Amino acid sequence: MELTVIESKNSFDAKRKLKVGDKEYDYFALDAVDGMDKLPYSLKVLGENLLRTEDGKNVTEDHIRAIANWDPKAEPSTEIQFTPARVLMQDFTGVPCVVDLATMREAVTALGGDPDQVNPLNPAEMVIDHSVIVEAFGGPEALAKNVEIEYQRNEERYQFLRWGSENFSNFRVVPPGTGIVHQVNIEYLSRVVFDNEGVAYPDTCIGTDSHTTMENGLGILGWGVGGIEAEAAMLGQPVSMLIPKVVGFKLTGEIPVGVTATDVVLTITEMLRKHGVVQKFVEFYGNGVKSVPLANRATIGNMSPEFGSTCAIFPIDEETVNYLRLTGRPEEQVERVEAYAKAQGMWLEQDAPEAEYSEYLELDLSTVVPSIAGPKRPQDRILLTESKKTFREQLGAFTNDPICEDDSPAGARMEAEGEAEDSAEALVAGYNSSPRGHGESAAEGAKGRQSKPVVVKSPNGGHYTLDHGMVAIASITSCTNTSNPSVMVGAGLIARKAAAKGLKSKPWVKTICAPGSQVVDGYFKRADLWKDLEALGFYLSGFGCTSCIGNSGPLPEEISEAINDNDLTATAVLSGNRNFEGRISPDVKMNYLASPIMVIAYAITGTMDFDFETQPLGQDQDGNDVFLKDIWPSTEEIESTIAECITREMYVEDYADVFKGDEQWQNLDVPTGKTFEWDEESTYIRKAPYFEGMPIEPAPVEDIHGARVLAKLGDSVTTDHISPASAIKPGTPAAQYLDSRGVERQDYNSLGSRRGNHEVMMRGTFANIRLQNQLVDVQGGYTRDFTQEGGPQSFIFDACQNYKASGIPLVVIAGKEYGTGSSRDWAAKGTNLLGVRAVITESFERIHRSNLIGMGVIPLQFPEGSSHESLGLDGTETFDLTGITALNDESAGIPETVHVTATKDNGEKIEFDAKVRIDTPGEADYYRHGGILQYVLRAMAKAQ
Repeated sequence: MELTVIESKNSFDAKRKLKVGDKEYDYFALDAVDGMDKLPYSLKVLGENLLRTEDGKNVTEDHIRAIANWDPKAEPSTEIQFTPARVLMQDFTGVPCVVDLATMREAVTALGGDPDQVNPLNPAEMVIDHSVIVEAFGGPEALAKNVEIEYQRNEERYQFLRWGSENFSNFRVVPPGTGIVHQVNIEYLSRVVFDNEGVAYPDTCIGTDSHTTMENGLGILGWGVGGIEAEAAMLGQPVSMLIPKVVGFKLTGEIPVGVTATDVVLTITEMLRKHGVVQKFVEFYGNGVKSVPLANRATIGNMSPEFGSTCAIFPIDEETVNYLRLTGRPEEQVERVEAYAKAQGMWLEQDAPEAEYSEYLELDLSTVVPSIAGPKRPQDRILLTESKKTFREQLGAFTNDPICEDDSPAGARMEAEGEAEDSAEALVAGYNSSPRGHGESAAEGAKGRQSKPVVVKSPNGGHYTLDHGMVAIASITSCTNTSNPSVMVGAGLIARKAAAKGLKSKPWVKTICAPGSQVVDGYFKRADLWKDLEALGFYLSGFGCTSCIGNSGPLPEEISEAINDNDLTATAVLSGNRNFEGRISPDVKMNYLASPIMVIAYAITGTMDFDFETQPLGQDQDGNDVFLKDIWPSTEEIESTIAECITREMYVEDYADVFKGDEQWQNLDVPTGKTFEWDEESTYIRKAPYFEGMPIEPAPVEDIHGARVLAKLGDSVTTDHISPASAIKPGTPAAQYLDSRGVERQDYNSLGSRRGNHEVMMRGTFANIRLQNQLVDVQGGYTRDFTQEGGPQSFIFDACQNYKASGIPLVVIAGKEYGTGSSRDWAAKGTNLLGVRAVITESFERIHRSNLIGMGVIPLQFPEGSSHESLGLDGTETFDLTGITALNDESAGIPETVHVTATKDNGEKIEFDAKVRIDTPGEADYYRHGGILQYVLRAMAKAQ
């Protein structure tokens, strides 16, 4: 790879020599600038970045002094330009990036520039992990079938990515079937300290996935950004940011027996989300850090987006270099990391003075208890001891069915009362062909909660009963946990003990096991754990994100029909990081995050309505009750298995040919040429429309007049709500488009896989099946179309087409935490392409706010303490937004507010000043140009 070297002005004479073994490196010493040595670890990394990239223009002496003199208590106000060392991508967000880069090559040529300019200047690496869908499960053929279907569905996309890897310099692709991007990143791609032409510097990395922060566990500063911001960074544009506040999170004590890394991270997530850390760095310190294994640190870092911080970082220490050795990094690299960190004061010294932080939190790890989180937000932690009680309290929000008032098993009662086994209304042919599960019931012990038992008949002649709370999916998935040997080995061991006592998963549970790297498969084999997992139905399903991104695949048709025909509130339990509404499966309403060990336990119970302290999981061969505590693996069992079965050689072997791919990847028919030959018939890859007719100079920005409200939304609207990645629902505008192009229903694939086609993605924007637009009474992608008499209900896309034809701009109004969750840029791209000019909320999540600006949509906030509810806005008003034109005068800075006038049909006006959430001068430049890519493209064309 050819890495770009920025020549620093070196105003502070910081360039020094660092000798490591027989090699010598140049580096930029932090102690050359007064005050740098006292900074928190994360700001030291930023300070070095500025020293090394000082060019007198983007980065000046004043910027360097500003970070050295950082005031922990001051509100962020100083803008700096951060230059990440590399960019990380996954395929769902990466495909549109490569589409945009390919389109930019043509656009820069049209503006008189050189298409060869459009190349990543530093390493850009993609891992294909988001496309495998669990179609097959519960049998030895699952992996092969899922991979086969993956290639059939995604051949066009994979051909395109192969073309990109061969025609863009500094761009490499890890083929499908290798692992999950963040696990591959920490196990292989992460450098921790770079060596670029003899210059040593910290590895910093932004990624097109919000969980890029998993690398924070290795001491790598980085975070998730939208694809558009990542593209700009690839093309040499620094990331504009304010020097942030840093929250110091002190760890003391040690994790107690029976508590997992998942329990720790759910506790931290709850604490930090409650504290409020959006736009802030979180840094872990204290004597407890040394007892936190690297895998646990990575799990904690991974969940940073769930608690809202920009990053959640650990400093480098002995644990870091031990992990690098274990995962097969060359000894030269390991020694460089240790020597550099110690030379720069970035090495965690137990007795060193503590840095000063903006805010402080503390957790005694010995106080952490087993937990899960749900049913629709990661921060909603539930003590395992209270899980049944909490489930029952929350169930009423999902169903209006009557509460069961007696103790008799509801399924048996239905049969006794109405021969339900033959009832056309209650009976559905089941998928379970083995005697396992005959007579079992998810309605057992339903007294005191809503219950609606539905009997499902098995092909073998038996039956079982579904009910509210049934666990429809139990999925060991996601880099959050599959990267962590302690919980993965723990899952295998609990499966071994359960199988030995004759316990089984319930027959209605879809059991999924999708590790984040092939190393997990290796140590499962060495420990002979696969046979135990398979005994409970957990066969290898694939190496990818699966359920965590919504690729759980369909439930067996009979189960799905039973759920939907009877409006059952089914649940999913997964070892993932997100459990938003509609994300995991369209058939599932309540989603719970849990450790892989607890995923196994819930597969056995088959219901969320379960108390693990008082209820047995089942009976052993002798008829004795078996409780969770009876099969829970001990810490000693887990640690000895890890010590015996995980070796350095496994990592070296599995990553030796990580970019090579399997035979199917190697045999793809790959297009040639520096510019891509677009296929007008393709339903996966289409030329992006953002640069069509773009002039070399931007037009002045304008105020917004006569706008209508496209969507009136509540709190915690996620990027999943705005741009879902899940399956495409028949009959929706996206499905109608694919139907018109001759795509069969079974080949719709997911919205995430179609992100290279803006026609599909526009139609999928605001189309989550659980989205509640308060303009209408139903959930889903609907609004009112005020171009029609009476404003009738309409699909959002169809209404937008009418608004566009009528020349009417659109706004979205919402509550708190708008845009939480994934970093997906399509949540902003789709918003823009639908004609939305402004989004007005009570607060934004960091990445989505930035993405909106990057797509030319202005983010605004209601006055402090106000909301659309308190202001009396019902969404039927016509909006005028004035004062935006002040942005045309760069010398005047960014206006603090714009004036909003909302006029009701009767002429009544509601007026307020909305806060402009364009936070930096760099962001103002992007908005003036209509977006960040337009800004970069014009700069390239003018550079000729």
